[in-house]
Parts: sequence; structure tokens; C-alpha cells
Amino acid sequence: MKLTRNNVAVFFLAAAVAIPALAQSGTDVYKSKCLMCHGVDGLAATNVGKAMKVTSFKDPAVVKSTDAQMFAVIKNGKGANMKPFAGKLTDGQIKSVVAYIRTLQK
Repeated sequence: MKLTRNNVAVFFLAAAVAIPALAQSGTDVYKSKCLMCHGVDGLAATNVGKAMKVTSFKDPAVVKSTDAQMFAVIKNGKGANMKPFAGKLTDGQIKSVVAYIRTLQK
């Protein structure tokens, strides 16, 4: 393929759009998608978390769950209250959120 100004412009435009999505950290995803129910500390002590009886991330069952199990819950949802994020978050974003949640469990 011959490099032209248009090709170079398209490349940089695509990179400018893709990089922020790739750079979104688990912290950022958590703040935008999880915070309202699970709270800053993951204890689910928010009004919404209490009303929906959201489980704390420090609950022994959650602490003992594997990263793959947590990934599946985030991606596919669980019960009536935990809606699936498949199609809303990439697998990479979900993995980064799981890693962030693990920091809240310490």
C-alpha cells in the first residue's frame, strides 16, 4: 500500500480513537460502572447497594471466588440485580475491573 497523506491521517485518527479506550484503567471502569452500587470501598454500603442487597467485595464468598468467576459475573450478570456488561465492556476492561476489585479486598 502506498503511503499518502490520507492514509497517514486515517491511521492517526484511528489511533487517537483507540488509545483512550485501551488506556481505560480498572479504576476508571469501576468508577463509571460499579461505584453507584458497590461504593468507593466495595462494601456496597451505598443507598442503591443497600436497597438491592448487593454483596460486599469483602464477603468471604466473593474473596474466595476466582478471577474467572468474577469475570463471568461481570460479563454475564448474576441474579436480578447484577446486569451483564457483555457488549458494554471489553474483556480487557472486565479483567482490569477484576484486578481493581482485588485491591479493594485487601
